[in-house]
Amino acid sequence: MGRWDKFNQIVYWMLKIAYINLLWIFFTTIGLLVFGIFPATAAMFAIARKWVILGERDFKIFQEFWSFYRKDFFKLNGFAFIFVAIGYLLYYDVTFLQLNRGRFEFLIPALLLIVMSYLVTLLFFFPVFVHFKLNFFQYIKQAFLIAITSPVETIAMILSGALLYGLVLMLPGIIPLFTGSVLAVSLTYFSKRSFVKLERKLNRNVQGQV
Repeated sequence: MGRWDKFNQIVYWMLKIAYINLLWIFFTTIGLLVFGIFPATAAMFAIARKWVILGERDFKIFQEFWSFYRKDFFKLNGFAFIFVAIGYLLYYDVTFLQLNRGRFEFLIPALLLIVMSYLVTLLFFFPVFVHFKLNFFQYIKQAFLIAITSPVETIAMILSGALLYGLVLMLPGIIPLFTGSVLAVSLTYFSKRSFVKLERKLNRNVQGQV
């Protein structure tokens, strides 16, 4: 492949990534933000899964995005309610401790552990949701278990999010094109590594029982 072909390929993929970012913003907006954010984010991760995990390239992005968006719309809003409610309670707890400094320091380590567990579960939730077929609460449980058993991948996810945040601060113009979609692709890549490790472990357990 010549340099010009490589350049064209890079530009082509940048356009695709920008396209799903625009779809993510659009479908979040038509869901009135509150009701659209989780379905739109799951649809974006489903597209990223097709690219990164399944290796699929030739499909109509808009149709696939719309299909995933509407398929589990109400279920994903149920998850949104759970995560928002827990996030609000944690925010309330953190604020309470800040307003009562010097009185409840013994609660800080436990609260930090809960907050970190919440964040890493959220990091893995969407990759797990679009990759596995589970019962409702098993998605949250599995996301948490994969996160704590994949420390390297979890740290890599956090660092990729921090790097993207830094780029946004330096180049705010990339927000409409290269924010959610770039994060979705990077998180899907690292979650793929976790899924492969999980499958290998399950296969070893099965072989050990034979």
